[in-house]
Amino acid sequence: MKTNAVYGLITLSALFWGMNFALAGPVMLDEPPLYAAAFRFLLSSAVMLVLAMMRGEPLVQSARRHAGVFMLLGALGIGAFNLLFFFALQRTSAANASLIMATNPLLTTLLAALMLGERASVSQLAALPLALIGVVVVISGGRWDQLRSLHVASGDLIMLCADLVWAFYNVLGRRYMPAGSPLTNSTLMIMAGTLVLLVAAVASSETPVMPGPESGAGLVMMALGGTVLAYLFWTTGIARLGAGRTALFLNLVPVFAMLIAGAMGEVPTGAQLVGGLLVIGAVLVATLPRRQPAAVVVPSGCRS
Repeated sequence: MKTNAVYGLITLSALFWGMNFALAGPVMLDEPPLYAAAFRFLLSSAVMLVLAMMRGEPLVQSARRHAGVFMLLGALGIGAFNLLFFFALQRTSAANASLIMATNPLLTTLLAALMLGERASVSQLAALPLALIGVVVVISGGRWDQLRSLHVASGDLIMLCADLVWAFYNVLGRRYMPAGSPLTNSTLMIMAGTLVLLVAAVASSETPVMPGPESGAGLVMMALGGTVLAYLFWTTGIARLGAGRTALFLNLVPVFAMLIAGAMGEVPTGAQLVGGLLVIGAVLVATLPRRQPAAVVVPSGCRS
């Protein structure tokens, strides 16, 4: 596959993830948050299971050997994150939520340094305050009196918690994810997380509702595009381009989220645009590859 085609695939991944933020609101017009999350991943699990079985992936063997790891990562990265994600989008805008999540690479870097001993670069440490300022601008709406009175939207705070949960998932995944097929690992992890979501939904006081045409279409798009295809395309990008170059495309997620939300009638505010530029700029500063110093060529006659 040509490099330009790979760039196209990972750009689609960013588009699908941005789409998730815009579609969650219409989905929850019909479906309560717990069941919206559970139904999305139930469909995703079924599709991933069929793909894995068609490719002859060693699902049973891997599940037996690493059941505890898949349950931990699935409960955290699929279960807890998506419960917080859907509850947050009941109370805040898609643009705010996506911009808050844009700080995740930096937050993951900080946690990896604390928990795994990975050294953060100077540019990553320098970008963190800039990203936090951007988030503050977004969640305050540019009104500093809200910060003085601590009047911040509850949805933004929930999304910050989701952001932290996803960062913990990233760090624990680096440490505990079994070696082997990414398709096997992701299928088993998604299935474990789906089980957590289903148990939480059934144990709650919420009542499932038959989704209407709009919310039903939104659920299908989130499951197929925003979960299955996005992950598979992203995995292809990492395999062909490396994690560093691929991660740069995460900067497109909040851009796509705001564009899609705007097309659906949710026009971004000035504070969101300013905060978004700060967040995206910070992530770019942190993730752009450092320029290597040019090698000094010593003439042969000067060598000792």
